[in-house]
Amino acid sequence: MRRAAETVALHAALAAGAALTLVPLVWMVSASFMPAGEASALPPRWLPSAPTLEHYRALFTRLDLARHLANSALLASAVTLIALATNSMAGYAFAKLRFAGRDRLFRLLLAALVIPAQVAMLPLFLLLRELGCINTYWAVVIPGMASIFGIFLFRQHALAIPDAVLDAARIDGAGEFRIYRTLVLFLSAPILVTLGVFTFMGTWNDFMWPLIVLADQRLYTLPVALANLAGEHVQDTELMMAGAVLTVLPVTLLFVCLQRYYLAGIMAGGVKE
Repeated sequence: MRRAAETVALHAALAAGAALTLVPLVWMVSASFMPAGEASALPPRWLPSAPTLEHYRALFTRLDLARHLANSALLASAVTLIALATNSMAGYAFAKLRFAGRDRLFRLLLAALVIPAQVAMLPLFLLLRELGCINTYWAVVIPGMASIFGIFLFRQHALAIPDAVLDAARIDGAGEFRIYRTLVLFLSAPILVTLGVFTFMGTWNDFMWPLIVLADQRLYTLPVALANLAGEHVQDTELMMAGAVLTVLPVTLLFVCLQRYYLAGIMAGGVKE
């Protein structure tokens, strides 16, 4: 009886926490359909009196948010595909290939995880400026091509792949790249989905770095464009909420569709050496 009461209390606490988390999101969606000025009324309204799509139409016609939406989709997809390739190859090499200084180099990479990303922004900006990449998409793509976290995550999964399977492929004459392409990637589908979701969401939601390296408004990503929108239309709450919905909706749908593989990848990544 006591255990049942504890279970009910735990589920009630989790349900309350979930409800508190969802309240702002639900109001954001509701406010995006409200007529102009209704979201700022007192007392606050939870539902629109006359639902309208006026603010969504304004975003795509008057403010040309479609361009920024396409920019975010293009950059997030490109960074995700490149990062999956580079991180998986590096993670596989650190897990299964033997070369001089492998463990020392990996420990050095792990030590770099404690360095805040903001500290590396200035040297990275100066390096990209010397390469002539500032105010181009390359300034966003190049820093995301590989990550220490992605290499670590894939390495931990690759450690669980039996050496006997790889050795059998080598005996049959397969080269290392063919083993990686046909065996390792096939066996690592859950962790690849997990890493892909992490990378796509991180690139899609990134605000600071695109703001620093992109000066041309035509190249702005959705978060940067939405921030500029806040400066120009700070009083138009409903328009801002419509922009926020468009920013959150794609990554939410992506996570919902891939959550089964995402969770499987997270569980598969907890391998001890």
